[in-house]
Amino acid sequence: MNKQRIFMLFLIVLIGILAVITFISPDLADAQSMVYATPLALLPSIIAITLALITKEVYTSLFTGIIMGALLHSNFNLEKMMNTFLFHEEGGMVYKLADSWNVGILIFLVLLGILVSVLNRAGGSSAFGRWATDHIKTRAGAQLATMVLGVLIFVDDYFNCLTVGSVMRPVTDRHKVSRAKLSYIIDATAAPVCIIAPISSWAAAVTSSVPEDANINGFSVFLQTIPYNLYAFLTLAMIIALVVMKFDFGPMSLHEQNAMKGDLLTVHTDIQNDQEENVTKEGAKVIDLMLPVIVLILSCIICMVYTGGFFSGTDFISAFANSDASQGLVLGGFITLIFTFIYMLMRNVITFKEFTECIPEGFKAMIAPILILTMAWTLSGMTNLLGAREFVAELVQGSAAAFQGFLPVIIFLVAAFLAFATGTSWGTFGILIPIVIGVFPEGQMMVISISACLAGAVAGDHCSPISDTTIMASAGGQCNHVSHVSTQLPYAITVSAVCCVGYILIGILNACGLMNLALLSLPVSIVVLISVLFVIRSKTKTEV
Repeated sequence: MNKQRIFMLFLIVLIGILAVITFISPDLADAQSMVYATPLALLPSIIAITLALITKEVYTSLFTGIIMGALLHSNFNLEKMMNTFLFHEEGGMVYKLADSWNVGILIFLVLLGILVSVLNRAGGSSAFGRWATDHIKTRAGAQLATMVLGVLIFVDDYFNCLTVGSVMRPVTDRHKVSRAKLSYIIDATAAPVCIIAPISSWAAAVTSSVPEDANINGFSVFLQTIPYNLYAFLTLAMIIALVVMKFDFGPMSLHEQNAMKGDLLTVHTDIQNDQEENVTKEGAKVIDLMLPVIVLILSCIICMVYTGGFFSGTDFISAFANSDASQGLVLGGFITLIFTFIYMLMRNVITFKEFTECIPEGFKAMIAPILILTMAWTLSGMTNLLGAREFVAELVQGSAAAFQGFLPVIIFLVAAFLAFATGTSWGTFGILIPIVIGVFPEGQMMVISISACLAGAVAGDHCSPISDTTIMASAGGQCNHVSHVSTQLPYAITVSAVCCVGYILIGILNACGLMNLALLSLPVSIVVLISVLFVIRSKTKTEV
């Protein structure tokens, strides 16, 4: 009997058992989940992540995790499981797709896909590639230029991932930088930059996570956390060090070696193979790419502060803190697409028919990230239904009472695990920041502990295959999603380990009454990171 028949037999038996449970114990479906607020509440995410890393296939892995979450929530009642999976008002897939914020992000993805297709069809991407080839002479230069652009686009991580990817992909392709390395640089300059940028959607998310009854200014607290956000700064240092030292390790090393031989993907998929190639057109100029990108950046910033009430008298900072990132990005995307349409027709580099053909092409290019995002949101909803937040909250509160001296590193690790399991940094902020403020209502220790929470959330976000930012980085770099996760994981874990050293140092300084020296943790951590990389390079002996 082959494996396929064994699997089908197992599936039939499993469905039969669930049908019997549904028939015998119909009242059990209305009871609270037996695993609510227990470690098993994280089981669906762990299953999905493990399957994705083992099978290298993300769609069925996410779907399996969702089904497991629905089964656990319904106490294995088939009828309630289907209702939970599709229609539950807090975590069902239909509910997630009906959420205006989520739909806005999906529309923004489609708009960016159409914009990229238009820029390719008009020859703007190809013109920029030729210009970059003349001015960026080395692989190191291409990677550093990608990083610099990522740092400059600090408004929003989704926007960052897709914009940097569409602009720099032709450049890194010409210099034979693997798509996995491109996706890593995109990811490493998206959330880490946004989490230390005062004007960003992430700053707004952190500010809104501070309880209103805490009697502290959320934005002021965010500004104070920036110097202590070790993961953000160390991740940027990691990119520079890898580029300057000219080496890679882990699965990334194979991808880079293959790229040098001409294979940029290593792992090929149908969607990637169907991507439209950059079109070379006479008369196309670099401005045909750069001007729409500049308009996109400006229009998104203006539209975001517009949603926060800037044009109704609210000051700029408050407007950004209160902005609706999803709505602002959609408005900015529409404005940019209309501008690009008029501009390209006036430049006579694209026809009306070619523009309309770009609409389905752009939508098609975004099908993969839309599918993954939809299932990742649903999986996150399932873990919330199972009480994952309550379980983690109790865990952190218990740790805070017993290990106050090591609270920064404990919060960092718990935040990383929660973000890894749920795929959401913002949800992690919302859970942990109120707990931290409850333990430390004021003072420098409160600021450092919140910094550890933010750093851990981004670290877990980087490691998680179900993180929306990780998914966007894969889409921006047009890289197989599991390839991006597997190649980025060793880098993120390395930086996270060094962060633990930094936060332990802060805990020791606090225990010794030397909290005023806490800022030393960042330079010390950078030295430790560079030292670790030198050791890894001496062991791997691979250079690209």
